[in-house]
Amino acid sequence: MTFDLLIRNGTLPDGRKADIGIRGEAIAAIEPKIEAEAGRVIDATGNLVSPPFVDPHFHMDATLSYGIPRINASGTLLEGIALWGELKKVMTFEEVRDRALAYCDWAVSMGLLAIRSHVDTCDDRLLGVEALLEVKKTVAPYIDLQLVAFPQDGFYRSPTARENTIRALDMGVDVVGGIPHFERTMEDGRRSVTELCEIAAERGLTVDMHCDETDDPLSRHIEQLAYESQRLGLQGRVAGSHLTSMHSMDNYYVSKLLPLIAEAQVSAIPNPLINIMLQGRHDTFPKRRGLTRVKEMQALGIRVGWGQDCVLDPWYSLGTADMLDVAFMGLHVAQMSSPADMAKCFDMVTTVNTSIMGLDHLGLAVGKRASLVVLDAGDAIEAVRLRPERLAVIARGKVVAERTQQDTRLSIAGRPKTVNRRHRTEAFPPP
Repeated sequence: MTFDLLIRNGTLPDGRKADIGIRGEAIAAIEPKIEAEAGRVIDATGNLVSPPFVDPHFHMDATLSYGIPRINASGTLLEGIALWGELKKVMTFEEVRDRALAYCDWAVSMGLLAIRSHVDTCDDRLLGVEALLEVKKTVAPYIDLQLVAFPQDGFYRSPTARENTIRALDMGVDVVGGIPHFERTMEDGRRSVTELCEIAAERGLTVDMHCDETDDPLSRHIEQLAYESQRLGLQGRVAGSHLTSMHSMDNYYVSKLLPLIAEAQVSAIPNPLINIMLQGRHDTFPKRRGLTRVKEMQALGIRVGWGQDCVLDPWYSLGTADMLDVAFMGLHVAQMSSPADMAKCFDMVTTVNTSIMGLDHLGLAVGKRASLVVLDAGDAIEAVRLRPERLAVIARGKVVAERTQQDTRLSIAGRPKTVNRRHRTEAFPPP
C-alpha cells in the first residue's frame, strides 16, 4: 500500500493520535499506525491535525479596501454602509478581483479553505458579482467559495435591488441573502424576508440573511425567517447572520423565539469581531456586548458558527483571515470559558461551519476530501489560546502552504535557551 502523502502521528481534535494517508484528492486511511510508503511524509508528532477552517460569513467584494476613498471616522455600521456606497462608485472590476485574490492567498496561508461571501447586488453594473464569480473559478482548486446575492441597500429600499438580485442568481450566485432591518419600515423588512425565501425555495437554493444587525430589541425579523423556513420547507438550508438585536430582547420573548428557531432548523452566524466593534455605539454605560445569545441557542441544538465578516474594509480596520482570532474573540464575548466550551469554539470554526455551508465533502474521515491543517498546538483549546502557526496546509491532497516550526531563542542567564508558549504536549512536556 502506498500513499501520495502521509501525515504521521498527529493529534486529532478529539484527542486521538493517528496517521493519515492521502491518495489523490481524498483521505484514504486514518489509523493509529500506518506502515506504508508515501511520496511525501509530514511528521506531525505533538501537533494538532485539523479539518480546514471555514468562514460562513464574509464580504469579499469590500475586503482590503480600508481607507478607500476614506476611513470610517465614527466606526459605526451606518457610516460604513455610506462609505461602501462611495467606494462602489469608484472601484473597478480589476480592483475587486485582485483584492479578493490577495485575501484568498491570506486565507490559504491560515488554513481557511472554505468561505461564504456576500456580494452586493445593488450596483446596477453587478461589477462585484462578476469579479467574485471569476475569483470563485480561479480559487476552486484550493478554496470552496460560496457567493450570496446580497441586496445591501435593501431589497425594496433600493429601486433596482430586486431585479439585480435575480440577475445575480441567474449568473450563478449560490445563496439568497437579504437585510430586512435596513428596509424603510419593519413591514417592508418582513415582506422582504418572505419574498427572498420564496425565491430561494423556487430555485432550490439556500438562504443566508443579515438579520437584525441592530441594538433595537423590536427588530424581530428572525421570527419571520424561522416561520418562512417552516412554511416553505427550507429547514436546514437557512441561516440568520448577526442576530444582534437578541442581546437587547425581553427574556420572555426570547424564551418563545429560540424554540421556533430550533424547530425551523435555522442556523445562526454571529460575527464577534465585528459585532463587538459596531454594536452598542449609542450606549454609554452599561454598554451592550454586541453579540447574540450563543450559549442559549447551542443549548437548544441550534447550529451556531462563528463568522469573520470583514477584514480591512469600510466596517473593520483590522483582520488577518485567521478564524482562530474569531473563535478567540467569540470565546471571550460569549464567556465560553469552560474546557468544553473552549473546545466548542474551535469546533465552531471548523466542523460546525462546514455543516452550515453544506460542505459534506470536508472533514477528517476516510473518503472525505484531503483538505486539512497541521497546527503548532497540542490540542484544540491550545490552538484557540495561541492562534498558532499553520505548519502545513493541505488542499485536495496537495501541500499549498507550509512553515517551519521554530521556538524563540532566549539570551538570559540561568534560563532555558529557547521558549515556546505551548503548555503541555508530548512534544513539549511540562518542566
